Amino acid sequence: MNLKFWEKKEKPAPKTKVKEWWDAILFAVVAATLIRWAFMEAFTIPTPSMEKSLLVGDFLFVSKINYGPRTPKTPLQVPLTHQKIWGTEIPSYSTLIQLPQFRLPGFQKVKNNDVVVFNYPEEIEYPTDLKTNYIKRCIGIAGDTLQLRDMKVFVNGKFVADPPKSEYRYFVVAPDLLSKRDFKKFNIASTDYQEIPNGYILFTTPETAAALKEQGYVKEVIKSPRPSGEAEARIFPNSSVFPWNEDNFGPLYIPKKGDKMPVTKQMLTLYDKFITRYEGHDDVKIEEDKLIIEGKEVKEYTFNQNYYFMMGDNRHNSLDSRYWGFVPEDHIVGKALLIWMSLDAEETFLSKVRWRRLFNIIE
Repeated sequence: MNLKFWEKKEKPAPKTKVKEWWDAILFAVVAATLIRWAFMEAFTIPTPSMEKSLLVGDFLFVSKINYGPRTPKTPLQVPLTHQKIWGTEIPSYSTLIQLPQFRLPGFQKVKNNDVVVFNYPEEIEYPTDLKTNYIKRCIGIAGDTLQLRDMKVFVNGKFVADPPKSEYRYFVVAPDLLSKRDFKKFNIASTDYQEIPNGYILFTTPETAAALKEQGYVKEVIKSPRPSGEAEARIFPNSSVFPWNEDNFGPLYIPKKGDKMPVTKQMLTLYDKFITRYEGHDDVKIEEDKLIIEGKEVKEYTFNQNYYFMMGDNRHNSLDSRYWGFVPEDHIVGKALLIWMSLDAEETFLSKVRWRRLFNIIE
């Protein structure tokens, strides 16, 4: 019997600098990936659709745990990327493996008036979890009936006040063109106005519009809602049966998981896109106003998930649910919580930082 327990064990060879750096980088990537997936992710605001609540150049923290993180649908992906490898047009993922997607428990449901990040449903060329991220305000949740009348929002028949910083479209009549200094004075960014003959199309708050109207160099400021009954071709559901526009829309019921609806021509006009694209059916089609699933006609349809209606606070400068319909629950990414940084591209040096916006809670 060979007992050598009293002998000293040899020490492992010390790690090289390269191995130490590699281990540190690997740990950081794994930790960042897990945090990004399950807890919190940073986003930036690229468009003015949420102004003035959120500005172009705002950097946000978005919580995944509020609504519950989603399990990955597309696992073969370069870590910490989205659709493309940084700085290239090379896809950062492979669809060779596509997994069923589930949502882990969160501590709240999506509520009316939440500011929500979601995957843009219309981007069907990408898997669900890799579609472009949008941010809007949830105006209607599953089970609500929503309507817009003369730019005013009604949910389940009750008037819903606009967010305090909502913007609208105005025509500004100004025979003498305004300078950049004039726009800066009223905190109007270059993305908020467009020059037209004898004036501007301007997106701003009612308070700023009223203040602008008092200036001697401005002849008139006109709010311009679209009249009821004037159909707008781009508006959901893109049908002459529903002559809706961006300011007069609905009433429209937002489907809830478990809802049963009789299949009619009108029902299919409103909901066919969602049944065929987002409800998880392998074999589904519409034939002469009939819904065919797995080769059989369905007379009554039961929805498999919840849906939501999203709108931008910049009501006349937002591509939102009025144009493409509902956001399915499996497209919900997370809840916007905090502005941690804000940069103004039109300023220079330290003036680029909007100091007053740092660490503001998003409401």
